[in-house]
Amino acid sequence: MKAVVVKDKAAGTAGMTLAERPRPEAAGNDVLVEVHASGFTPGELTWPGTWTDRLGRDRTPSIPGHELAGVVSVLGYGTTGLSVGQRVFGLTDWTRDGTLAEYVAVEARNLAPLPGDVDFTVGASLPISGLTAWQGLFVHGRVQVGQSVLVHGAAGGVGSMVTQLAREAGAYVIGTGRAADRQTALDFGAQEFVDLENDTLEDVGGVDLVFDVIGGDIGKRSAGVIRPGGTLVTIAGPAEARPADGLAIDFVVEADRAQLSEIARRVRDGRLRTNIGNVSTLDGAVAAFNPTERIKGKTIIRVRP
Repeated sequence: MKAVVVKDKAAGTAGMTLAERPRPEAAGNDVLVEVHASGFTPGELTWPGTWTDRLGRDRTPSIPGHELAGVVSVLGYGTTGLSVGQRVFGLTDWTRDGTLAEYVAVEARNLAPLPGDVDFTVGASLPISGLTAWQGLFVHGRVQVGQSVLVHGAAGGVGSMVTQLAREAGAYVIGTGRAADRQTALDFGAQEFVDLENDTLEDVGGVDLVFDVIGGDIGKRSAGVIRPGGTLVTIAGPAEARPADGLAIDFVVEADRAQLSEIARRVRDGRLRTNIGNVSTLDGAVAAFNPTERIKGKTIIRVRP
């Protein structure tokens, strides 16, 4: 099968190549999925699981990508809950070969049914961004109606999802980003926007929850704009500062079938929009992940027409 592979951690996306790889086998509790569309997060090329297995052994050349939408092709021994021919989408394991390929083997529990009226391209754009937003807001942030939420990177893949879900939950949403991102963030539902290049973050005042995707100095300063007892949720690593009398929570997104289904339901009825930028083919994937200019939105690889 055709797949995008990586061998050199230092090379980043420039080290990606298109290669022929053996079709994976579906182990116990796995399914083999015929991939129709795949998502990729460039940051995963810095994650240990991209280069080593669960025991820390080198597993290169490895296939990156952890988001997919496709059709179940084979059921592994003992696999229940899914059937051959079923449309699915989901998030694959961090330490196994991924989804930038024609087929991928994945634990069945990591997948959810993809409704027939949700396109594969849309389905592949949802798992990481959607689950990260859902878990950060509702599982870790415990957002409540009437609270104020500051969303960093509100025009990005994760931030746009956080903005929409927080608004739906009855929160007042303040987005941040570059000046050029203002209208996009507002279109996704932010009620205010802070230009991090020209505005002063501290002028926001006291908010109940900050959802941080940036880290560093912005993450540290964010703790200071949270009301006493509030929460800083981050996916940028352990927080360097915590809000007064409050919580600072960093987390890594996990696959969850029930949450994926909730996200798909919101996409179907128009409450949730994805932020897709460029759509490319598997043959064009290496070039798509090494663009000559900045692309807004998430790049999706359409593996099959």
